[in-house]
Amino acid sequence: MSSSTAPVPAPEILRSRLERARQAAADAGFDALLVTPGSDLRYLLGAVGGSFERLTCLVLPVSGQATLVVPKLELPGYEHLLVDELGVDAATWVDGVNPAELAAGLLKSPKRVAVSDFTPALHVLGLRDALAGAEQQLAGPVIRELRMRKDISEVDSLREAGAAIDRVHARMGEFLRAGRTENDVAADIADAIVAEGHTVAEFVIVGSGPNGASPHHGSSDRVIEHGDVVVIDIGGSVAEGYNSDSTRTYAIGTPRDEDVAKTYAVLQQAQQAAVDAVRPGATAQDIDRAARAVIADAGFGEYFIHRTGHGIGLDVHEEPYIVEGNDLVLEEGMAFSVEPGIYQSGRWGARIEDIVVVTADGVESLNTRPHELVVLGE
Repeated sequence: MSSSTAPVPAPEILRSRLERARQAAADAGFDALLVTPGSDLRYLLGAVGGSFERLTCLVLPVSGQATLVVPKLELPGYEHLLVDELGVDAATWVDGVNPAELAAGLLKSPKRVAVSDFTPALHVLGLRDALAGAEQQLAGPVIRELRMRKDISEVDSLREAGAAIDRVHARMGEFLRAGRTENDVAADIADAIVAEGHTVAEFVIVGSGPNGASPHHGSSDRVIEHGDVVVIDIGGSVAEGYNSDSTRTYAIGTPRDEDVAKTYAVLQQAQQAAVDAVRPGATAQDIDRAARAVIADAGFGEYFIHRTGHGIGLDVHEEPYIVEGNDLVLEEGMAFSVEPGIYQSGRWGARIEDIVVVTADGVESLNTRPHELVVLGE
């Protein structure tokens, strides 16, 4: 179900995206894209929301009429999007009608179609039955070619999100102190994420002491203690749908472990080396290698247990992924995280994360909070 309250890109932007999607699909040998609600449909049509048991699907042939198949009862949520400038018609259906067959009937015996990646299996199987004569593949490899390269308006939204999450990190002294549980701190941070300019807090990680050695810990009822190192990884989306994601590491007073300062200095060096490596013409794996080499050379290679980064935009995690084996050549407008970490199981962990954008001649970091280990509560 779409929402009419969220900002919608200008019709000329959406029209351009639809035409580029058609061309990308044609270049990949598809006859049509079938895009259900989610971030891909928001990118192409400005529609906010997710899929339900009733099928909504943009049928986008490489040539011919684009049509949104939508339950009649949900059409009011989409009417503000189907402006004449987009050239998208609506085909409504009511309960008792097979919407997959309605969608299939809009295409002329297609041989290959691409279905958006996160379409529920309920609808994937229905479309497969209705288009039994067509080969069906994922649309992700087609649409990601568009979404990886952010335009000026998208970068502006990411920049806004980055500044908003920086303001939350700047307030960490209000929330993070000994004697509070991780859950207590996380609740306050979630409220601050919204207060500082996001529409919603997408995630809050508060990993104190040994919990900081689990990169996707979340939060718990553990009471934060003096001497703890605490990983705070937080993000949310702004009104346009674009996300923030930034990690900083804090200490509650002087860290109890004597190796914290030396190890954290290695992490700082690694994160900076990776950011410095970002430029047009470098590959995604070059950035991963830059961070990993510093950490491995210092003897901590086994403690860096995830990729160096992920793309970000309408999804918190999207292409490009900054990982060994990805030889994608970076281009202006690509946006992604740079977030190496060092995790010592049972003891403590640390991570530093900025969102960066590839510029014409280098890189812009969208997060500007200090990278040093911030000591609170001394």
